[in-house]
Formats: sequence, structure tokens, C-alpha cells
Amino acid sequence: MNSELFTLFLASLLAATVLPFSSEALLTAMVLSGEHDRWPLWLAATLGNVAGAQINWLLGRYCLRFQTHRWFPVSPDALEKARERFLKWGEWSLLLAWVPIIGDPITFAAGAFKVSFIRFSILVLLGKGGRYLLLMAAL
Repeated sequence: MNSELFTLFLASLLAATVLPFSSEALLTAMVLSGEHDRWPLWLAATLGNVAGAQINWLLGRYCLRFQTHRWFPVSPDALEKARERFLKWGEWSLLLAWVPIIGDPITFAAGAFKVSFIRFSILVLLGKGGRYLLLMAAL
């Protein structure tokens, strides 16, 4: 993987975490430059964004073991409300993991509420990969 594709991968990974970052701007610039084939751009952006979501899943999966500690940042009531919302919409909500603001909490909740990592990864891959395909098609 060349350095530009790695940069796109890394930007996409960071964009899928709680860090305020945008991968779409970089992907758009790279597509419009005409210097790259679209398939490797799509693959780098998608894999990076899915990897970032998987980090969120891991954080969610292992954070609840600390919920009884005083320093835990989420109250039991807020956790229960999050659980109810996630259960209401179910695992299919992971197809919306690419949506700004709600995507990161959805991927975190999926880990916290023990969604299968394989099922999680497939649904997130479909949503995020589809989003990048639509973006690139619009260009």
C-alpha cells in the first residue's frame, strides 16, 4: 500500500472513532485528482473506517466491567436508556454506523451489548462501504 492510500486508511480509521475527523474530504480530493484508481481508494477508506468502528466495538465490549466504579462516565440510567434504544432498533441499526453523530455511539453500544463481532463487522462493512461507493459515484 502506498503512502497516500495508507493516509486515506488512517484518516478513515480516525473518522470512525470519537475523534472529530472527516475521511470524505480526503477521499473526494483523491478521486477528483484523477491520480488514483477508484477501487484501491474505496478499499482503503472502507477498511480504515470499519477498523475504526471495530475499535469502538472493542471499547464498548470491555468498558462495562468498570461500570460500578465511581469514575465511570456513564450513569446506570443512561446505560439502560442506551440499551433500550439499541434493542428497539436492533443490530440492523449498524447499517447506519456511517452517519455522523449517531454512528460512533451505535458501534460502541453494539460492543457493550454483546453483538457478535462477525455480524457487527459485516453490517458495518455494508453500511460504510456502501456510503463510500455512493460518494464516489456522485463524483
